[in-house]
Amino acid sequence: MMVCSCNVITDRDIREVIISFLDDDCWQLIVPGKVYHAMQKRGRCCGCFPNVVDIIVKTTEEYHAMRRSEGLEVVDFMERLKRFHHEQKTAIIERRQRIQAA
Repeated sequence: MMVCSCNVITDRDIREVIISFLDDDCWQLIVPGKVYHAMQKRGRCCGCFPNVVDIIVKTTEEYHAMRRSEGLEVVDFMERLKRFHHEQKTAIIERRQRIQAA
């Protein structure tokens, strides 16, 4: 499925990068900018970033489920990632509201 039409990036491309990151260090924080940088791409309109974050969360959960990582480690990491995702969505909404108010 096409995730980023600006850079022609599919969900499969993104998952491959995420898995390579997790293979290097399974507890690192992965963000869209890091994924794009690994693919030698840049976010252009960045409208795809919320979907990329969703793919990061899902892929990371699946990765740790397959590895049978310790429950407490996974819960703590996933909570941090979900909190980051929420903060990013909130920032986007606030920016849009400021633009509309101007």
